[in-house]
Amino acid sequence: MPDASKGALDGLKVIDLSRVLGGPYCGQMLADHGAEVIKIEPPQGDETRLWGPPFDQEGISAYFAGINRNKRTIALDLSKPEGREVLLKLLAEADVLIDNFKTGTMEKWGIGYADTLVKKFPRLVHARVSGFGEDGPLGGFPGYDAMVQASAGLVSVNGSPESGPVRVGVPVVDLSTGMNACIGILMALYERNRSGKGQFIDATLYDSAIALHQPHAPNYFTAGQKPKLVGNSHGSLVPYSNFPTKGRNIAIAAGNDGQFRKLAQMLGKPELAQDPRFKTNKDRVAHRLELEAELRELLKDRDADSFSIELMKGGVPSGAVLEVPDVMEHPHTKHRGMVWEKDGYRNVGNPVKLSRTPAGVRSKPKKFGTDTRAVLAEVGYSAAEIDKLVTSGIALTEIKKA
Repeated sequence: MPDASKGALDGLKVIDLSRVLGGPYCGQMLADHGAEVIKIEPPQGDETRLWGPPFDQEGISAYFAGINRNKRTIALDLSKPEGREVLLKLLAEADVLIDNFKTGTMEKWGIGYADTLVKKFPRLVHARVSGFGEDGPLGGFPGYDAMVQASAGLVSVNGSPESGPVRVGVPVVDLSTGMNACIGILMALYERNRSGKGQFIDATLYDSAIALHQPHAPNYFTAGQKPKLVGNSHGSLVPYSNFPTKGRNIAIAAGNDGQFRKLAQMLGKPELAQDPRFKTNKDRVAHRLELEAELRELLKDRDADSFSIELMKGGVPSGAVLEVPDVMEHPHTKHRGMVWEKDGYRNVGNPVKLSRTPAGVRSKPKKFGTDTRAVLAEVGYSAAEIDKLVTSGIALTEIKKA
């Protein structure tokens, strides 16, 4: 597991005001690659600190821990002018600001990008993660992964005729929005090298969810097709589904005619590939139910774990349907460095692999307000001034009780 002292973004300073998932995930992506990310929490803390069980030995929730490593952690009350003054001092030395406040909040506080920040800090890159953006018919409404999955059509394409529409089982909208915000930040920083100017990045859950509609949107725009619920199958490729075996299910993705011929051969029934119903993908899509019934019969006595590897060696993409514990302990997961450990912290690694400047875990997720005093001292506050800020509730080292 990489434990690099420096990463590709070493020297980049990020102020992360975001909470919950999309924004913090973006901040963690930057932090993993070496950026100094200062997470500023409100007096009550990031609400995901309470999203459990499980909690670790220090009382940090697993949910919070999954998206807040490698960050320094302070707390400010930004609803008060004195708290905003501290934020502005921090921004004077920052390259990037991330927030996911309800649209209009920063503007209400007098620290909106267009009115204030771009004038005070022309090189600042400000990324906002929101549900629907600031304007338009849905502008300003709050957004959460599950409801945006529904309103942006993802729920409607997931599930089977028997189950009906089903939410995707991971927060794919939040995560993809965090990734898009991260991509936008890196683009803006690259452009800043030419122009010397920062800019505002508008990353919304709604836009990110719509961008995930492959191949459903192209099918609609090309032929007016409305997607149908096909469960584990694929609307445009057959066979592309998972099937029961004598143990766990096996997923088979024979994406072209050559792979299907290999599959039929390895299943001991090569004549399937010559059957007029199944010769081409177009034929197989038209006769999906008949082919899937044949495959269920041929696979029911196989062992998913061993046969999936056999198929892969034979050139047919496939995989046993593993559960989360299986995946996290899998030898290839470890080989790919996708489990990181440090000082008792264990979680998924960063998927972006750079050859010379790898991502790494430098610090595990921290308790609320751990770095408040140190960060304030670094931007020029004296010990007496810090004590006054803490005593007055502007800066915090402990969560404010409701």
